[in-house]
Amino acid sequence: MFTPHNFSYHQREGGQHDYNSVVEFVYNALPFFFPPEAGQSFTRTTRISDVMNDPAFGNWGRLIFPVDEGYWSGETLEQLRLVWYNYIDPDKTVEICNYLKAHAGSVFLDIYTEAEKQDDPQKRNTGLFFFRGNPGAPFAVCNAGGAFAYVGAMHDSFPHALELSKLGYNAFALIYRPDYAYEDLARAITYIYDHADELGVSASGYSLWGGSAGARMAAVLGNEDYLQELTGRTDIPQASAVIMQYTGYSMVSSQDAATYACVGTNDGIASWRTMQRRLQGLSGIGIPTEFHAYNGLPHGFGLGTGTVAEGWLTDAVRFWEENR
Repeated sequence: MFTPHNFSYHQREGGQHDYNSVVEFVYNALPFFFPPEAGQSFTRTTRISDVMNDPAFGNWGRLIFPVDEGYWSGETLEQLRLVWYNYIDPDKTVEICNYLKAHAGSVFLDIYTEAEKQDDPQKRNTGLFFFRGNPGAPFAVCNAGGAFAYVGAMHDSFPHALELSKLGYNAFALIYRPDYAYEDLARAITYIYDHADELGVSASGYSLWGGSAGARMAAVLGNEDYLQELTGRTDIPQASAVIMQYTGYSMVSSQDAATYACVGTNDGIASWRTMQRRLQGLSGIGIPTEFHAYNGLPHGFGLGTGTVAEGWLTDAVRFWEENR
């Protein structure tokens, strides 16, 4: 019986019934017949379903990719596509999956108790993926976008968190419920703050990162008034910096955090002019800002590897450090 697990159809555009096509077919097909042994690394040709169902990930492997399968496509890590996103780097996808497996025993954190998840089963679709940096270093919470319809973490928050951890920072990528995104981010910040010693992170000087819908989340929870309202706490410090990518969020408040923003000039979803005007408004009331518009880039460029935006994360980290 053929199923998505044992059947795969591929067609090469412009291919011929000749020797070269056969060689290419065999080269690409062999990994499906002879997959890596248990304990070996995931590769570009590893099936996404095999990653999600890997025993090392227990019951949270399904959260590595969007819970709503209608927003992503592809059979292998190399073929992954996410709605509204561009420049997905398959090598980064593979690196992330291997990182998660190598740290499977400590990388995933529940932000809700079992009792809370029993009362609301949708809370089972939440959690923090922890990319560890140096002990005692500040932390960042990275929030992927997805138009509040799904969470595109594999391109819009996991890569950011991984790169931040390489720089020594402790980074968390939040998997949230799209309908309760702000509530889940508030809970995540509260969880990290309350468990800072246990997690080995500094409870002060943190930053909030996000792209698209995730950038709106970062901006809202970066506002001191909203932070207190949504967490119900007055002891949790405000984020020292908010790092935003490609979103049309336009509210300006004296309670907003220092804000770094970047976007592409060909973004058909989030206007670079809207983002620029907001930062000009923040700057006008004395809040530190930095803005970058990358010529020709569309929405959802992530780390921007191989584009004119490559290296923007380093600039954002510098901005964060200057405002800690």
